[in-house]
Amino acid sequence: MAYDVTLIPGDGVGPELAEAARMCVDATGVPIHWDIQHAGVDVMAKLGTPVPDSVIESCRRTKVALKAPITTPVGTGFRSVNVYLRQALDLYACVRPCKQYPGVRTFFSGTKVDIVLVRENTEDLYLGVEFEKGKPETAELIADIKRLIGKTIRPDSGISIKPISVTGSRRIVKYAFEYARKHGRKKVTAVHKANILKYSDGLFLEVSREVAKEYPDIEYEDRIVDNMCMQLVQKPELYDVLVLPNLYGDIVSDLGAGLVGGLGVAPGANVGEAGAVFEATHGSAPKYKGQYKMNPTALILSAVLMLEHLGEAEAAKRLENAVSSVIEEGKSVTYDMKPNRDDPTAVGTLEMAKAIIKAMGA
Repeated sequence: MAYDVTLIPGDGVGPELAEAARMCVDATGVPIHWDIQHAGVDVMAKLGTPVPDSVIESCRRTKVALKAPITTPVGTGFRSVNVYLRQALDLYACVRPCKQYPGVRTFFSGTKVDIVLVRENTEDLYLGVEFEKGKPETAELIADIKRLIGKTIRPDSGISIKPISVTGSRRIVKYAFEYARKHGRKKVTAVHKANILKYSDGLFLEVSREVAKEYPDIEYEDRIVDNMCMQLVQKPELYDVLVLPNLYGDIVSDLGAGLVGGLGVAPGANVGEAGAVFEATHGSAPKYKGQYKMNPTALILSAVLMLEHLGEAEAAKRLENAVSSVIEEGKSVTYDMKPNRDDPTAVGTLEMAKAIIKAMGA
């Protein structure tokens, strides 16, 4: 019996990467029935929304989706398709492995980096509780803040509110510890800014310490976020699983990707009680649309996470090993993975996918 999986090709270079990832998944032999659902700027132009109801309905029905990159407008328009999907489907855990693969150029090639970031996905500043500069409700909020706690906010301010709950914190920290236990990881580090944000990050830290007591078999520590960034650059080999509130998780996951060679090799999973969406960490790079030159590794590795989630561990390992083999050989890789980006031997998106399939023996 085939697994039902929603495939969201996205926009920009998304459809090209989705084609490559689908080829690789199909080549594993795992039977998949793909329900293709379109979202993004192209759909927005036709339907007035980047996420039609049919996309959400499909994700709820299949409970598993592979999503290629989708463009997020900067500063205006729809806030974010990615954020919307996570909130609509309550995909509260964002899992972003940052793992070195031999052959990927990085300043940290002499150091073992194998870190998993677990990011809270549904609250914090990304909840989108914002008040625009100059609006009457913003002025009312500023006056209330002055009256209630005596803090003066400039009248020409925009305001964003940062909610962090016990419920949201507890379930994400438990997820991190359960992930560590399931995958044989030894340590969980909670990341925060509780020294300054005492009632939001302070709550996250308090809950993290409480949850850690339930997992005596897993080492626990916590780090202030700015120190954590320095620690990762200086000695990333000391860290294993990191659990972070939403905003810090977004920022630090890009730092982690930088440790292992960039966003081109950075997969991601968004997981909730009722389903999961797997996606590359990088964006849609619309200026390269139609050129079939982009690196498909991140989305293919996201498909590896998807296969693991489906319980197809053997197929997932075969696909990951094939990706690693092709990267290490360095022959059939895209231009960004060559020592010289102008190397004429660089291959295109689908050619790299075909090399990975060949490396699987498929």
